[in-house]
Amino acid sequence: MPSKLKILIVDDHAIVRDGLAAILKFQKDMTVVGEADDGQAAIKKAQELQPDIILMDLMMPNMNGTDATSAIKRILPNVQILILTSYGTSADLSRAFRNGATGAITKSLPKEELLSAIRNVASGTRVVSPEIEQTLKEEASTPSLTPQQFKILHSLTRGLSNNDIAREFGLSKAGVKFHLLTIFRKLNVANRTEAVGLASRKHMFQE
Repeated sequence: MPSKLKILIVDDHAIVRDGLAAILKFQKDMTVVGEADDGQAAIKKAQELQPDIILMDLMMPNMNGTDATSAIKRILPNVQILILTSYGTSADLSRAFRNGATGAITKSLPKEELLSAIRNVASGTRVVSPEIEQTLKEEASTPSLTPQQFKILHSLTRGLSNNDIAREFGLSKAGVKFHLLTIFRKLNVANRTEAVGLASRKHMFQE
């Protein structure tokens, strides 16, 4: 490990990047080698700067943190990526870990815990803040839907009627009703209102 950890900060908000850089510049074992404001810029900066650690925002324009993580890990398999997020959807966080992230923490974490998380992921240790751990556990407790059922549930969150769903998926009205009842049973809800509410709480269709 080098004498100083080379860190790349990736976030679409300049004030967040400045705040992180201000904290890290006082650490004797860390140095900020660069910044990027979206996932695409992060890939280019990572190739150019060869950082040891990337502090990666989750939700960004052009390319989000999960996709950037996947691309960067293919190019630089040894880089450690720590996701920093204001909020985390279970789907996005799970994908980030599948794509190679070493850890994920909330941006509200105290400075000392942020620095500890950076040092831990530097050694390859998985770090997850309690709020994010709970989000991941909630996702694991959600019964799995088939791809078509997932799309139909998404249609419900978009406000489509049974007739709309029938036209969109080429189903009969009876077929739509069968799929909806199956979805409700799997999600342990009584009706479409409860299903939409559950999908919203779990951020299942976060853009």
